Amino acid sequence: MREDYSDMEMMAIACARRITNQDVVFCGTGLPLLAAMTAKMTHAPHCVVFFETGALDPQLEELPLSVADSRVMQGASHLGGLADAFAFMQNRFTGPRVVGILSGAQIDAYGNLNSTVIGDYERPTVRLPGSGGACDVASFVGHTFVFMRHERRRFVERLDYVTSPGWLDGGDSRQRRGLPRRGSEAVFTTLGVMRFDPQTRRMYLSTYYENSSPEEVQDNTGFEIEVKDAKVEKPPTDDELNVLRTKVDPLHLILQ
Repeated sequence: MREDYSDMEMMAIACARRITNQDVVFCGTGLPLLAAMTAKMTHAPHCVVFFETGALDPQLEELPLSVADSRVMQGASHLGGLADAFAFMQNRFTGPRVVGILSGAQIDAYGNLNSTVIGDYERPTVRLPGSGGACDVASFVGHTFVFMRHERRRFVERLDYVTSPGWLDGGDSRQRRGLPRRGSEAVFTTLGVMRFDPQTRRMYLSTYYENSSPEEVQDNTGFEIEVKDAKVEKPPTDDELNVLRTKVDPLHLILQ
């Protein structure tokens, strides 16, 4: 971590840059919300943010601390419930535009996520919270973004449990299993941004941060990852950092 910005700030900004005015962003709190709000307050003011609790397109003048925080409802275009949120996510008109932002304990080379158990399912080393709505999001939205701390124990050759589908076994395996839309599009980590080959659907390093390197990315990945064409991710601009620090999270409730 450099002294002038943190890993968390870099991750949030890298993700925010890839949210467009045409996107409908389905996100929880924490880093996903930092990214969505930063995008909305900088280059993508017309993107729509919505929450699983049913608030659609709120003003988000203050940072909510949970999806049940009443601040997710302020100025919303529509207030519904869980069923409304997931119906909107799967709607044939809006669904392809939805970006779901997820995370997990493990990720594999095809963007599949585990947030259920570490170890054997019947006798796990660690029992995790499980899917919540993550499997539905990964299955039905237009595409997903993922936040992960970049460590070998998290980037694994084989998941202990598949909670949320990415590109499954690669190639066209996702479509063959009946999942109608795209899978994982990008993974934002403490070292860089990973994307997926359009044919094989295998993860590769797209950009790495200025305080990292392709070699460090490979050393911290538990499978072979293509790094030869990776570029340096542009560091946060003063404007991006100012928006994130003074408008999105001025009390440092998440940024700490």
